[in-house]
Amino acid sequence: MKELMMVNWGTGENGLSEGENSRPADWSRRGVLVGMLATGVLMLPGCSTLGGSSSAGADPVRRLMRYSSERAFTWLGQPEGFWTSPVARLPLPLLFSRPGRTNSGVLKSKAFRDKLQYQLNLFAAPGARAAGPVALKAVQDIPVREPTEILSGGNTAATTFLRRNMGPALVNAMIPEIERAMREAQDPTLNQAIAALKGVTIQDAAHALALDADNGIWYEVGAAEAAIRQNPGETNDAALIGALKQG
Repeated sequence: MKELMMVNWGTGENGLSEGENSRPADWSRRGVLVGMLATGVLMLPGCSTLGGSSSAGADPVRRLMRYSSERAFTWLGQPEGFWTSPVARLPLPLLFSRPGRTNSGVLKSKAFRDKLQYQLNLFAAPGARAAGPVALKAVQDIPVREPTEILSGGNTAATTFLRRNMGPALVNAMIPEIERAMREAQDPTLNQAIAALKGVTIQDAAHALALDADNGIWYEVGAAEAAIRQNPGETNDAALIGALKQG
């Protein structure tokens, strides 16, 4: 599989101005990450199952998952973290673009939709802050089988492993926090968008956004892992550096 150059994950250095709806110049990286995270089994040669008991070699895998997760959640928890990420920026959820469900033409306006997309990316940040501790706890708790295969796997092998074991845990953690943030903000753009949809509530909007934010989070974690694999020395973690070099 072609190696990634995930240098700019979570830096915000993508040339975007606030409210700009164009995708980052390296947005194609997100497409690559989608494929890599979706086909995790293929990135773990010789490893057909990723569950079961832990082993003595699990510590470097946990270190890699922890560093990747900490970096991703630190960035995405910032107010514009999702919006400025080269891989995690959220598209407008399908909830707001289903044909035949609108009560008005406001959602057909590109300017309105761009503003709504920006606002929803902001609302995703509180969700990421709620999801971070859940992910870090999973890093410590999940059993790790075949750690050597994970360490020697593709750029997002550890991220794929973590995501597969967590299932919908991040979504479940984010929904109530995103809904709370939406209710407290009383954002006129969001309220107008919800009012324009037939039978849609703020709970529905929070759920839809959490599903997209879950994808964005894993893309960011995967990008962080790829960056660490390419330059493990930046972690200053001798155990992880040695394990990756051996892998």
